[in-house]
Amino acid sequence: MTTLSLVVLLISCLPVGYLLFLALASMRPGSRKTGTGRQPETRFVIAIPAHDEARVIGATIQRLYAMDYPAHLFSIHIVADHCSDNTATVARRAGAQVHERNEGPRTGKGAALSWLFQRVLDHGCNAVVIFDSDTQVDPDFLRVMDARLAQQAQVIQGQHIIRNPESGWFPALTWAMFLVDNRFQNLGRFNLGWSAKHMGDSICFRAEVLRKIGWGEGLTEDYQMRQYLLLEGIKIIYEPAAMGYGEAPRTWTQARAQRARWLRGTRDASRQLAWRLLVEGIKRRDPALMDGALQAYLPSYSTLTLTSTISFLTQVLVNEWGEPVFSEPLVGGWVVVVGILFAYPLFGLVLEKAPLKAYLIILSGPVFILWRTWLALAARFGGRPVKWIRTDHGEPK
Repeated sequence: MTTLSLVVLLISCLPVGYLLFLALASMRPGSRKTGTGRQPETRFVIAIPAHDEARVIGATIQRLYAMDYPAHLFSIHIVADHCSDNTATVARRAGAQVHERNEGPRTGKGAALSWLFQRVLDHGCNAVVIFDSDTQVDPDFLRVMDARLAQQAQVIQGQHIIRNPESGWFPALTWAMFLVDNRFQNLGRFNLGWSAKHMGDSICFRAEVLRKIGWGEGLTEDYQMRQYLLLEGIKIIYEPAAMGYGEAPRTWTQARAQRARWLRGTRDASRQLAWRLLVEGIKRRDPALMDGALQAYLPSYSTLTLTSTISFLTQVLVNEWGEPVFSEPLVGGWVVVVGILFAYPLFGLVLEKAPLKAYLIILSGPVFILWRTWLALAARFGGRPVKWIRTDHGEPK
């Protein structure tokens, strides 16, 4: 038993060290909106996929038109994807250019965006920004992106912030977790010169990147596209000054459907490309590529925390009952590992100067860890197909 615990402890040190490395790398703060005072030059297409979003799409379009950016340098295009409500009518009244898609199967926003890009990329735009149908943005969002593009960035991920933490326990926990995730997973990678995560929202692409690579398909086309970008040598720049605000699911039922889709899609994409990322990363000596592979192969924070806690408690019992020679040092090792994992989100909140309520809600994280780990196991080993299900936006009817 002691030998097994030692092996598990040593194996756990790799992903824990990886998370700690990203956390330490994020200690350097992000940009301070440098260059936003320049004369704007970039022509943007704003692309929004919408399926039955009549409740929110009009207000979203109005807020986007209110951004502090020359009106002649951006246009808003909505793909009304297999809508059964009046999304298209509401979007047109709000001033957007609407493209109604009714052919083919409705498989999610990846197919809808790919279909839309075939119609808008040749309209003289320099860059494309993708928002969700309920996204709210800071007024200077496009100015920040324009400044980054002037610095030769190819793909820029803005900071995605959950705006409805007051809507329930799950939105509040998601809000707190996104504060940590943005800091460690995105800013940490950016500070190391690696590629940030593709969040699927509030992200900007040079038009030629989309012409070359497309958008992607599958349950998590954004995750897959990040891997394709890495293989093409394109890194996603993280720009925390470009802020987009979206909603988290209000109910556990919606959250479960969304997370199950993400986890299954991530598994499928990793099976296709993770080994290739690792091989190419070693061949090119590119740490960004190897990071992409590690993200696919290493366990998630939730799974790692749960398994490490179980291993620690098991070792405590072994130490209490059997008292083998090496049990006490092993208990000490597990104390360090579990301590780092439990301090990990709190450290992120400290760096983000988060309010007290973020610390209070993050203490309920163990419940989420159990829930997410169960979903991850079902996604990895379950045989049932996972379909795209629309996440409800806006206040409930």
